[in-house]
Amino acid sequence: MRIGFNPNKDKKIEDSKYFHQVIVPVYIPNEEGYFKASFPILKYCLESLFKTSHSKTYFTVVNNGSCKEVVTYLNELFDKNFIHELIHATNIGKLNAILKGLGGNKFDLVTITDADVLFLNGWQKATYEVYKTFPKVGVVSTTPNSKLLRYLTSNVIFENVFSKKLKFTKVLNPEAMTSFAGSIENPNLFNTSHLEKYLTISKQNVKAVIGAGHFVATYRNDIFNNLKKTETKYSLGGDSEALILDKPVIDNGYWRLSTENNYTYHMGNTLEDWMLEMLEDQVQEELDIIQPKLLNKKSLRFVNYFKNSIFAKIIYKRFLWNLFLQFKGLSKEESKKF
Repeated sequence: MRIGFNPNKDKKIEDSKYFHQVIVPVYIPNEEGYFKASFPILKYCLESLFKTSHSKTYFTVVNNGSCKEVVTYLNELFDKNFIHELIHATNIGKLNAILKGLGGNKFDLVTITDADVLFLNGWQKATYEVYKTFPKVGVVSTTPNSKLLRYLTSNVIFENVFSKKLKFTKVLNPEAMTSFAGSIENPNLFNTSHLEKYLTISKQNVKAVIGAGHFVATYRNDIFNNLKKTETKYSLGGDSEALILDKPVIDNGYWRLSTENNYTYHMGNTLEDWMLEMLEDQVQEELDIIQPKLLNKKSLRFVNYFKNSIFAKIIYKRFLWNLFLQFKGLSKEESKKF
């Protein structure tokens, strides 16, 4: 039996004071073997995130079937209001966990990050600068990677192929790129040329690197409005990240860019001294943040198809690609290594 009138019926939800959501899927089933150091690394990740983010950031953590020790820790953070939204689930897979974090929320920007990322002061400010300067951007990574130059970037190359603002410039932080290569157990990921130069686009004294990865990246929320794939059978990997996180950016006519400098580090699953040292170097600060205005960019399906498929097949032919790289500032020898 129901008695009385529910006071929340027909009551509108108040507008949120937050405009930037951060989603962290967490899967630490135990503290053994591969996951031996994952719990303390998760703590580094979240602490760095809390220290370096502004007060209009909404934190969502999706527990994807973690052990009871991790669950207790996350519950404590939620009870202390460090986390605004905590979702507990069985192991449903990383991307399905991310989709749960997206559901029921509507923020202009959403950062999706692995649980082993160390955030540095200035990561949001640098991200917003890219969004403010380049209205066509759809995702911004804070870990620039010169090897992602050809990954779903043919649209930005097509639109700027003859522009002098698109050219190779000096890598600001090659040590950070070397650190990333080591963190994924691939120390030979970058050759000398990759560590010296990357392709950037510049405007109003702001530079952004062409290409973006997805282990930590900030997306325009509207790219998730009409996802063609809303669940995946993969626990991790497969085609799930490409179809749910990467391809929707270019399908909506947007660019994939990264900040010129490095503001996030991939820690992996092994504790190292530099992690705590870098965490302690970050300071808690209240930032004077101005929300970037995002312009909706209508894109025609055929135009997108031409830029991302037909043009890509043409420009990425080895001979033409080498000519393009040289046209944008690489030497003949350097172009062969990219």
